[in-house]
Amino acid sequence: MNLGTPIAIGNTAKIYLYEDKIFKVFNDYLPKTESFYEANKQRLAYFHGLNVPKILNLTDIDGKQAIIMEYIKGRTIGDILSENMDQAEHFMSVSIDIQQKIHMVVADSLEPMIEKLRRQIETTSKLEERHKSLLIQKLDSMTFENRLCHGDFHLFNLIIADNGKVTIIDWVDSSAGDIRADIYRTYLLYSQFSVELAEMYLQLYLEKSGLSKEEVFQWAPIIAGARLSEIVSSEKSQRLIDIINHYCPL
Repeated sequence: MNLGTPIAIGNTAKIYLYEDKIFKVFNDYLPKTESFYEANKQRLAYFHGLNVPKILNLTDIDGKQAIIMEYIKGRTIGDILSENMDQAEHFMSVSIDIQQKIHMVVADSLEPMIEKLRRQIETTSKLEERHKSLLIQKLDSMTFENRLCHGDFHLFNLIIADNGKVTIIDWVDSSAGDIRADIYRTYLLYSQFSVELAEMYLQLYLEKSGLSKEEVFQWAPIIAGARLSEIVSSEKSQRLIDIINHYCPL
């Protein structure tokens, strides 16, 4: 089946726009259950009234698992902001309102965030065993209510249509966990490119939620350690290790 040229390429899949639908075609090396689990995450969000693309079908294309979903026409808020930096606070505030709606959903049926983070920390080759042990101990000490966490929430995963409706995409990293961990994850992603935007995001979220910076940053070394297991060319491993060393010195 010829879907044409991908409109986006990620670490796990290629995205195609074909016949006014989105086709997410997964890489060969992934478990055969990958598309099923990701589709279920998106369906959960859809069921709870969040604005996400509707799942249309799960299928195989040329031997590769694929999700077919609704095509949302629009631009990412990240793209729009890059041309209108004077509106940064407005767009960041809009995004936080959306993230808070996500965090209101109880998501006990999803993979627990703690299991995912533990697996990432244990499998990374970039940490000493002593650090892994410290991070796992810290992880196991955390208490919280399982809420829906996007896991990769940022302005480039929010598509705004001409009518102003915002749709949340890319649910592959979502899990049931602590919203404070999800907040720090977003902060960490922003700080990779702009400390100013990261601080703006954090300050606005804290003001809207009543949470403290200390509550959010207790997750800093854990989230940084887990991110070391990811293959992200733009991320600097030393930056993450410095964060871990700051909060969990050996």
